[in-house]
This record gives sequence, C-alpha cells and structure tokens, in this order.
Amino acid sequence: MHCTLAFTPNDWMASNQGNYLASDRVRGGAERLRMESVRLCSEYDDKTKRAQAEVGKRLGERIGDINFWKTELNHEIDLMITETNALNEAKRILEKNLAETENPLHISQECLYNREKRQSIDLVHDNPEKELIREIDLIKRCQERMRNTIDRANVQLGLNRAAQHELERDAGDKFIAENLDTTSHLLRNTSRGIAYHDGVHRINNTISVPETWAKYSNDNIQRSQAERLASKNMRNEIESVINTCNNEMWMQWNAANTALNNRVQETTDARNKIQAHLNKTLQEVYEMEKNIELLKKSIHDKEAPMQVAQTRLDTRLRRPNVELCRDSVHNRLVQEVGELTDTVDHLQHKLREAENALQALLRTKGALEQDLSIKNNTLFIDREKCLAMRKTFPIAPRLVAVA
Repeated sequence: MHCTLAFTPNDWMASNQGNYLASDRVRGGAERLRMESVRLCSEYDDKTKRAQAEVGKRLGERIGDINFWKTELNHEIDLMITETNALNEAKRILEKNLAETENPLHISQECLYNREKRQSIDLVHDNPEKELIREIDLIKRCQERMRNTIDRANVQLGLNRAAQHELERDAGDKFIAENLDTTSHLLRNTSRGIAYHDGVHRINNTISVPETWAKYSNDNIQRSQAERLASKNMRNEIESVINTCNNEMWMQWNAANTALNNRVQETTDARNKIQAHLNKTLQEVYEMEKNIELLKKSIHDKEAPMQVAQTRLDTRLRRPNVELCRDSVHNRLVQEVGELTDTVDHLQHKLREAENALQALLRTKGALEQDLSIKNNTLFIDREKCLAMRKTFPIAPRLVAVA
C-alpha cells in the first residue's frame, strides 16, 4: 500500500527550530520572572521590616510622650491634693475660731444683761455700756465675715476637687493608653495572640491630633495651677480674717475692760464720798438728837421756875387792901413770867427747827444709804460679775501657716 507524506524535511527542520526558539523564549521569560520575584521578595521583606521598625520607633516615642504628660499630671495631682488638704485644715481652723467667738459674745451679752440690773440713777448709758454694745456688734460682724469666708472656701474646695477630678481622669486615660501602646510596642511577628482584623485599618474613631491631645492635658494642668493659686490666696485670706478679727475683738475687749475699770473707779470714788457724807450725816443726826434732848430738857426745866413765879404772883394776889401794891417785886415777877414765856417760846421754836433739821438729816441719811446701796450694787455687777468674767480674752491666738 502506498502512503502520501504531508511535510517536507524543511518543514520538519523549521518545526524543530521553532520549538527550540519558543523554549528558549519561555525559559528566558520564566528565568527573568524568577529573578524579579526573588528581588521583589527581598525588597518587600526589607520594606516590611523597615515599616514595622518605624512603627515600633513611633510607638516608643508615643509611649514617652504619654509617660511625660502622665508624670506631669500625677505631679500636679499630688500638688493639688496637698493644697486641698492645706485649705481644708485652714477652713477647719477658721470654723473652730468661728465657734470660739460664741464665748466672748455670750460674755458681752451677759455683761449687758447684768448691767441692766443696776438701779435708779446708776442705770445710765455710760462708756462701758457703749463699749459692750460695740463689742457685740464687732463680734457679730466678724462672725459674718468668717461665715462668708467659710462659704467661699467651700466653693474653692469644690473647684479644687473638680480640677483634681479632671487631672485624675486624664491621668487614668494616659495610664490605659500607655498600657495599650506598650502592649502594641511589645508585639512581634512571633507573638501569641496576633490575628487578622479585616477592615480595621478603615476604622477612624480618633477625636484628637497630637497638638490638641497635648493641649488638653496642658489645659488641665494650667486650670489646676490656677485653682491652686486661688486656693493659696483663699488660705491667705483665711489667715487675714482670723488675725484681723482676733486683733479687732481683742482690742475692743480691752477697750470695754478699760471702760469698766474706769467706771468701777468712778463708782468707788462716788461710793466712798457718799459713805463719808453718810458718816458725817449720822454724826450730825446723833448730835441733833442730843441737841433736841437738850432743848426738851431746857424747856422742861423752865416749868418749875414758871410755876414758882406764877405761884408767887398768885400768892401775892391775896395781899389785903393797900398791901396789894404794884411794887418792884410784882413788876419783876411779871417780867420774870414774861421772860420765861418768851424763853419757852424761843426754845419751842428752836425745838421745832431742830426736829425739822433732824427729819431733813434722816431723809438725807435715807437717800445716802439708798444711793450707797445702789453704788454697792453697781460695783458688785461691774467688778464681781462683769470684770470677773473678762479677766482673760477667751479666744486663743491662732495663726494659719501659708506655704
């Protein structure tokens, strides 16, 4: 059987040559791709390592920034806690001082109440009265200033706590952020817990940039510093109020005591003079009573001579006839009776004058005794009651140390 051939030797040679060329071309392309792949793998490995190293470096820097502000915040928190404690102590001292003002106020009011028990002419609106009223008004004004200062200190304490709260919240956030960034910084390709989180790079929930982030903490610190300065000024004011009020109350206390002592001296002098006048009056009463007794005796002693003279005249009336003569005896007897009558009348007049004088002396004695009693009562009130309560100033000096 005879077969028909489709290709010539040249066709065969050309086919082989084409296969050789195609093989060389494909192999060359594959070799170039393989070399490019090796280069790219090496290049991208280096790029990935550099990127990871850069992120690690920036995480370290970020951790340093967070630690810096966290340290600054914690330092400011410590300063604020110290300042708040100092202000609380100053306020406590002021509150104690305010409570202690009730004692001198009570003493002053008690003195006024006691002095209302003075009697009659001694119930006067004198200098001690005026000074005690001034003292009460001053203490009440000081109490009002102290209460107002305490209220403002409470407001400042609230501001201190609010500033401290912001600092603590900021520092707390920094602590959490530092821990999270430290955890991120420590992650390695071989770390456990790494995994794919598809789409996480497309999430953007940030609310600040580095500038506003740093400004937020700086603002918190500056606010706290401003409140600390205001708090220190508040403590200075508390010290000033305590010292000023104590000095004013102490000076007024001394002024009232001086007025009371002067009044006691005046009353004592008046009492002593009254006592001297009373003694003289009592002596004069004694002398006048003796004088009245003398006058009464003198009048009584005139009764017998009068009876003798009148009896003589009556007896001589019985002389007979011409013997009933107006002789010198008769004339002298009539003169004697007249003289005795005049004498008795004059002595009776002197007796009435003496008795009137005695009544006047007794009234004066009564008035002096009453006034003496009034003065003794006033002295007892001012010296034994008022000054006895005011021997020492009832508020201990107390200063507030301002750091």
